[in-house]
Order: sequence, then C-alpha cells, then structure tokens
Amino acid sequence: MLLPIVQYGDPVLRQQCRPVENTGAETQELVANMIETMVDANGVGLAAPQIGVDLQLAVVDVSHDPECVSYLKVNGEDAEIEDIMPLIFINPTLEFGQEKEIDYEGCLSIEGIRSEVRRPADVKATLPQIDGTTLVVETDGLLSRAIQHETDHLNGILFVDRLSAVGKVSVKNRLKRLITAQNR
Repeated sequence: MLLPIVQYGDPVLRQQCRPVENTGAETQELVANMIETMVDANGVGLAAPQIGVDLQLAVVDVSHDPECVSYLKVNGEDAEIEDIMPLIFINPTLEFGQEKEIDYEGCLSIEGIRSEVRRPADVKATLPQIDGTTLVVETDGLLSRAIQHETDHLNGILFVDRLSAVGKVSVKNRLKRLITAQNR
C-alpha cells in the first residue's frame, strides 16, 4: 500500500525517533509499504518519519546502480549490492571515515530541492534487522550517503541542515515556500 510522504515543515521530520522494539507483523507490513512507497516515488531511501511514523526504521535500495560503491563489506566479508537490497534497518549506529566528499542530495520530503552536501565518504553502519540479526555494513559512494541521509531522518536532521552557509542561503526562500504550501 502506498503511503503519503510527509513534506518539509511537518514536525515529525524534526523529532528524535523512538527505537523500534516490536518487529512483529505490524512492523513487517509497515516495511513492505515503505518499500512500495519509496519505489513508487523513485527514491533510494525512505525513513519512517517521512511517512509520519516516529520510529527508528528506514529502507534503502541502490540496486539500480550496482556500480555506485567502490567497496562493500557485510559482516566483514566482501559483498555485492544485490545481496542486501532492499536494505531494511532499525535503531542504527554509524561510524565515519575521516575523508569527506561533496555530492548532490535531494529528499522525498523536500520536493524540488537538490543541493551539494558534504558528508563522510565512508561509513561503518551497525544495522539491526527486523528478524533480530545485525548487519555491519562498511561502504562508500551512494550507499554510504543514503544510509547517512536516512539515519539523519531518524534523528530529526534534514539534508538542508548540512548545507554550507552559502547553500543554506540559496535554498532559504524555496524552503519558506514549501512551508507556506504545507500550511494551506
């Protein structure tokens, strides 16, 4: 079932989300609906607050571009993108490499705005799964960026918060218009 995607200005996007404690049928149905919604919206990730749910739950799928990373390790072993997509995770913890990179980001909850965001190039993500297992994913490229972007959502952080001062000024008026449209 397609779910409505919450837009910029909705308070749920600024909340520190609650940890997922129940991974039963209701959570599994939510995950299936989130994946369907993400695919329908042509996204590479979707976090629970983006559909109005205050939980540390996110889905990512970058399988459309298997060349989007230069390396991928899952639980210490080399892996292929297709092996873990769609990537579903709850209550994540991230460790970052020292190198930073700048790339364009957009967001399904901030329609029509894309901007350059500086983030760590590499991530080591400890990602509990809804089946009780845990994946430790080490990667770079689009997958690293998507994991970081979706985890930010779970902490009430939006990509526009990570823009440079010049970047923030450049999107300020467009963000105001989005809030005005939201309040109509």
